[in-house]
Amino acid sequence: MYARLIGTGSALPQTEVTNDALAQRLAQDGIETNDEWIRTRTGIEARFLADASLGEGTTQLAVLAAERALAAAELTPADIDLIICATTTPDQIFPSTACQVQAKLGAAGGAAFDVQAVCAGFLYALNVADSMLTSGKFKRALVIGAETLSRVLDWKDRSTCVLFGDGAGAVVLEASDDAGILACKTYADGRLGTDVLGLTGHLDNGVLAGDPFIRMDGRQVFKCAVEGLSTSGKAVCDEVGVDPSDVALFVPHQANLRIMTMVAKKLGIDMDKMAKTVACHGNTSAASVPLALDVAVRAGNVNKGELILLQGVGAGMAWGSCLLRY
Repeated sequence: MYARLIGTGSALPQTEVTNDALAQRLAQDGIETNDEWIRTRTGIEARFLADASLGEGTTQLAVLAAERALAAAELTPADIDLIICATTTPDQIFPSTACQVQAKLGAAGGAAFDVQAVCAGFLYALNVADSMLTSGKFKRALVIGAETLSRVLDWKDRSTCVLFGDGAGAVVLEASDDAGILACKTYADGRLGTDVLGLTGHLDNGVLAGDPFIRMDGRQVFKCAVEGLSTSGKAVCDEVGVDPSDVALFVPHQANLRIMTMVAKKLGIDMDKMAKTVACHGNTSAASVPLALDVAVRAGNVNKGELILLQGVGAGMAWGSCLLRY
């Protein structure tokens, strides 16, 4: 029994913010940056930011991505008996984003819950869904990554606010005898905690306590990301008995083009096989991988029967890779 990918979908907010536009916004607060500074360090040229006045939030984006994935799979919400949503920026603490998505889709009755592993969240959710489908207890799953990180950015911190964007991506998985997910591995090292990447803000007796913004040690994140993605990518390929160069589509976490390029080189994967949406989307955390996957699938960059390698890495530190046959 396999968990087979049968549909993808994604959603972005309406407002695109280019590097130039962002630089003008930051300049109002005395923060200096420009398109060249951002682009040469990250590969990012623009990002999409949610606008609450337009009703845009994590749940709304997740629902849109889910609807498009269901349409691609030619299924209805009633066909889904499992929804897992990876997010670090839910619209509310509870009920879960997955339950809210379930209600808005009209798919009540199955299991629905959230997974929180920040930028590695979608890979963690995918691993969980794979296990639940191949156990025989569930038939079809919606796995979603959705974020509105713009709500937790310090717009006076140039080292972080230029990196992130909002969005959502979703996939539909189906229990099948046909090959699907072949190997999925997730890891974490909790010793690399908030000093490397974290957001310590929380509610305490109705009052915000801690720092409400993302803080990051960029050099340490770069080092951890390259090592974690390279080793986990090799591990899933070794488990299946294929070489990373056999992969037809490589979808790494879209955080930084330099990280992505270095990992591809370490794995021996041709650059023309790598999905690259970081330039237009920025880092959308848990939405990054499914969003980039949907763009690649709809562009016809992978054919039935070919291998896809998905990767995520985020705070924790947490990371993982998944190898599947499309």
